[in-house]
Amino acid sequence: MLSDIQSSILCATLLSIPILYKFFSPFLISRSKLPLPPGPPRLPIVGNLFNAPLKLPWETYAKWSKEYNSDIIYLNLLGTSVIVLSSLNATETLLQKRTFSDRLSSVMISELMGWDFNFALMRYGEEWQIHRRLFSGAFSIQESQKYHAQEVEGAHTLLRRLLDSPDEYMEHFRRMAGEFIMSVAYGIDACSSAEYVALAQRALQSFSTASLPGKYLVNRFPILKHVPRWVPGARFKREAEEGRKLARGMYALPFAETRRQMASGAAPPSFTANALSALENSDTNLYYEERHVKATAATMFIGGSDTSVSSLGTFVLAMLANPEAQRKAQLEIDSVTGGKYLPGFADKDGLPYVEALLQEVLRWQNVAPFALPRFLVEEAEYRGYRLPAGSLILPNTWAILHDETTYPDPLTFKPERFLSGGKLNPTVKLPEAAFGFGRRLCPGRHAATSALWIAVVSVLATCEIRKAVDEQGNVIEPSYEYVSGMISSPLPFKCSILPRSPEKEALIRATV
Repeated sequence: MLSDIQSSILCATLLSIPILYKFFSPFLISRSKLPLPPGPPRLPIVGNLFNAPLKLPWETYAKWSKEYNSDIIYLNLLGTSVIVLSSLNATETLLQKRTFSDRLSSVMISELMGWDFNFALMRYGEEWQIHRRLFSGAFSIQESQKYHAQEVEGAHTLLRRLLDSPDEYMEHFRRMAGEFIMSVAYGIDACSSAEYVALAQRALQSFSTASLPGKYLVNRFPILKHVPRWVPGARFKREAEEGRKLARGMYALPFAETRRQMASGAAPPSFTANALSALENSDTNLYYEERHVKATAATMFIGGSDTSVSSLGTFVLAMLANPEAQRKAQLEIDSVTGGKYLPGFADKDGLPYVEALLQEVLRWQNVAPFALPRFLVEEAEYRGYRLPAGSLILPNTWAILHDETTYPDPLTFKPERFLSGGKLNPTVKLPEAAFGFGRRLCPGRHAATSALWIAVVSVLATCEIRKAVDEQGNVIEPSYEYVSGMISSPLPFKCSILPRSPEKEALIRATV
């Protein structure tokens, strides 16, 4: 008969076996004799926990890739294998495969913070396919063209707001992006969308901060999710509670508003209203249910609320740092419009430099330096290296878009790199990597790029972006620093955005 002490020791030992196995499994001898990819030195048990950077990690990983002369490097974070891909060849070769298309559910983000509705975070399977099919149907190339009128209206509203309060330009960008996606996803107009846009901003800030690999131990040891919030070191529980309120608000509140409008018979066309009406009026079972519509609309809301804002902030920074590029774009626009009207989508083919400038904005400081990690379902081999099953695959988008072989002098803002003979150069790779890879490629990219284009060309056509000056007339230099998160946005900076001439201001006022 075992004593109470012996029973406790036995129980503790048995419970520790799976934890110890998780710790040491990456260091055990694999049946495969292939080596792991190269990477920085690892300590026992903790691996690279203490030398994995938390600030601008994509730059450090790109540097390691050069040091080890490998476009694929290996890290171990407390027993979790992390494979960082730093070339377009590696991502295109691996991430098209089904075994590289899965996600590892994040305990912190999906369970504790309540982001499990976002299909971008879902495991690869039938549920994910239903959500993506719904989303893709609303944002195909053909469908995205139907939103051009809304995008033009949003850009013109942006111009009027810039005239009235130019110092609040980032808030105006945020409102424009939020109002567009609220209209498309829910049919909620600009007057009613302000509170939802503000909610999305706060929710995405908490999501971006929580998404960096290795930030929370609870993702590695799910048992920690049961720790009471008052226990020392359980700050993550309090952060999760705050994040959950924001995430669930994004998920539920605008959907309830569309439902209310439908009940009153006053719902304008939108993704949510159209999909729900199809469900209610169909004689047969459709491939989706109401919960799929609700979750997909919320994912649209997330995807369209902050990424465009970051890109427009980068556009302004690029114009401050490169006034010659701004001047060239304005001359091109004036040569097409004659300064008589605001450019529209019908003018796009005649504005190759503006298109090249936008592509360089997407490349120069891309919104998501890392694509969301994939989960490797089964062990794989790449270029003679062993990729362990259960690894997180982390595409380093920043490294890919700053690859010197593809984009010489990559840190310099240079729209001309995409041009040849006054036209877009088909031999230069467009920065499509900014929108993801393989089966997880962003399905809203067509609408996103067209909304960015009309905003950029409208601002360039009518406004001059200059560095701000203080009361003594001294130029205020921007820091050009960015938030270090999964969504990388410029830190606040001052600038001057004014009409290029009284005639340009009159064109803006005429849009009312």
